[in-house]
Amino acid sequence: MISQHDRAISRFSLPDILRQPLPALRALQDRLLRETIELCYDAHPFYGALMRRAGLEPRHLRSCDDLVRLPVSSKSDFLADPESFQLRGAHLPADFTTLWKVIYTTGTTSGRPAPIYVTAFDYYNYLYVCERHQDLVGLRVDDRIANLFPLTPFPMGAYGRAFDEAAAVGALMFCGHTGRDASVIPVHRSLDDAVRMVEMHRATVLWGVAGFVRRVLIRAAELSADFRSVRLAMITGEASSEAMRGDMSRRMQTLGCADARVVNRYGSTEKGVSMVECVRGSGFHSLAPDQIFHEVVDPDSGARLGDGEPGMLAFSHLMRRGTVFLRYQVGDRVTMSSEPCPHCGRTAPRITSQPVRTGDIVKIKGTLVNLQALKEFLEQQPAIEEYQIVIRWRAAADPYSGDELVIRIARSRGLVATEGLDRLREQIEHQVHLSVTIEVASRDEIFDPTTSAKPRRVVDLRTP
Repeated sequence: MISQHDRAISRFSLPDILRQPLPALRALQDRLLRETIELCYDAHPFYGALMRRAGLEPRHLRSCDDLVRLPVSSKSDFLADPESFQLRGAHLPADFTTLWKVIYTTGTTSGRPAPIYVTAFDYYNYLYVCERHQDLVGLRVDDRIANLFPLTPFPMGAYGRAFDEAAAVGALMFCGHTGRDASVIPVHRSLDDAVRMVEMHRATVLWGVAGFVRRVLIRAAELSADFRSVRLAMITGEASSEAMRGDMSRRMQTLGCADARVVNRYGSTEKGVSMVECVRGSGFHSLAPDQIFHEVVDPDSGARLGDGEPGMLAFSHLMRRGTVFLRYQVGDRVTMSSEPCPHCGRTAPRITSQPVRTGDIVKIKGTLVNLQALKEFLEQQPAIEEYQIVIRWRAAADPYSGDELVIRIARSRGLVATEGLDRLREQIEHQVHLSVTIEVASRDEIFDPTTSAKPRRVVDLRTP
């Protein structure tokens, strides 16, 4: 006999959702999409208007395959009017409109961050996703998690969602509260404070922006901090190469951590639920294919691309009732596969490439340079503790002076000799086929955790 609990779940999910046959998963996604489309046509200012302009009605969008008829939307659409992406209507059920919290993403054209509205319905669904997939993520009820996301002037999605996930699992959490001290109220802590808190509370999990978690590990070694209780580092917020994750694992081993596992997560504030690698290099599994539909689209036409074809990642919410997105283009270039994962056997579609920001292919001195490949090379160098890629005019105020590529590095003792810097410059020039300038700086000059939430790896000073 089916329990009331199982019957309730069957309305919006399937058992062991990441291992379901693709036809069963797609049937569920189609049904949930139809409900969302009906709501958006009736109560979503942006998508309701977009459908009408395109001559579409809910009867035209009955499946995920039909989504290709809907034009792709972008971050510029959202930032132009964030309020128009929220479902509205007095006729909607209370849990669809009861506001649980508001988080924020990158600023609008006015310079103010854009709000993402999370309803009670959304919050409960997020808890459900977090609780059911810890076999993939790896959190445990007995964990003590160090929330190393910065305390920012506006509620940061990753900072708040970390609490939600810990609550769903039943784990303990404390906050480092580093970040830019822009308030008159002195609530921020230093990097050293965060390291000491990890030691004092005997944290088992470090969770934060990849570059900052790495800095915590570097500083812990310098302070001879006791990190033996740490068994897991979860990183997100910026792209991290295999070399960088390998570097973090080695630093965890050197510190004598209980384990040296690094879990790589990929997500965005707008999307909500993260994607996670089962093992290093496996590709990113969606934790909630019953809540979010992913596709790869052509950046120009918006046409859907097939397995293995590189294009822009777009997603559609299937179970969101606050701020809702449909065919929303994230800004990352990826490939996807619907084949079972060769590492874990999960059958839900997954991203099979490291997401690359569209701005990572740039022209310098007339030559196209893959900055993602350059970042991966720099992260393979154990003597480089921090780095930044700067593209600028040779004469700061003269755009006709020609551009140049500058690599700013914070180096360890292994890279102090001039010949070491010369060898590094030669290696970089061989890779990018351009002459480069190496500038040495301190770690905090390149990435100061008290002034920015994450490292700014690329700075193009040629654009106003």
